[in-house]
Amino acid sequence: MHIVLVEPEIPQNTGNIARTCAATRSTLHLVHPLGFSIDERQVKRAGLDYWHLVTIEEHPSFDQLREEYPDAEFFYASTKAPKNHTEAHYPENAFLVFGKETKGLPEELLHDNYDRCFRIPMVEGARSLNLANSVAVVLYEALRQNDFKGLQQEGHLTKY
Repeated sequence: MHIVLVEPEIPQNTGNIARTCAATRSTLHLVHPLGFSIDERQVKRAGLDYWHLVTIEEHPSFDQLREEYPDAEFFYASTKAPKNHTEAHYPENAFLVFGKETKGLPEELLHDNYDRCFRIPMVEGARSLNLANSVAVVLYEALRQNDFKGLQQEGHLTKY
């Protein structure tokens, strides 16, 4: 899977998302401008010791990302979406796109791709979930739909 963060603003969210990407072998795409430096201490600390496991690609703009992956299937997270995240059907290498923490994705982008927009159900009046939590919820649904391919699905006790 591919996680796309369009202009993320909070380094701790990006660090947490990088850790989730590392644990799921998902590629993290960061679309500029970023609200921080990828080398900031908060980003590194949130990602803990998982940085060697994550693939990160940086892109100057969302349009350039789309040009680099012309055949990719993109899905867009938004509280303005007409259906929830479990109604979408995610292929194995889907690009799951999330907007900046304070504004989300541009409405024009949503309008142009409305059939591929999804939302996470919440109570009325709740603006949104934390970005890192939203990515985890949606990513694991997409992985579940693909039978968690390539992921360890059984744990083992260490002392017994």
